[in-house]
Amino acid sequence: MTIHREVIQLKRIADLLPLTHTTYYILMVLRRPLHGYGIMKEVEQISDGTVKLGPGTLYGVLKKIEKLQLIRKTDQEDTKKTYQLTELGQELLLAEFKRLKKLVEISEKQLGGERWQK
Repeated sequence: MTIHREVIQLKRIADLLPLTHTTYYILMVLRRPLHGYGIMKEVEQISDGTVKLGPGTLYGVLKKIEKLQLIRKTDQEDTKKTYQLTELGQELLLAEFKRLKKLVEISEKQLGGERWQK
């Protein structure tokens, strides 16, 4: 990749941040191929049940992030579509992880007292 293309790619990633928590969870689970129902169950599992995606929300996000080339269809059997992260999606997921990690680090410094540790 040329330096010019790398700069464009970095700007594109920066323009997509911050992610919604729903998009972040979906990108996390799509590090491996999954179909819609599998995505819903995996997100619910990794979030300890705090995030439950309905079909409308899930397929709305999938349509949007596929159009942005963050994910791609890897297979389709009848109406069952399987999705996986693209390289751009992986880079965006990593950028959001780093952004959130920095946010937590700053928060811990600012709110480090006992009251905030509970």
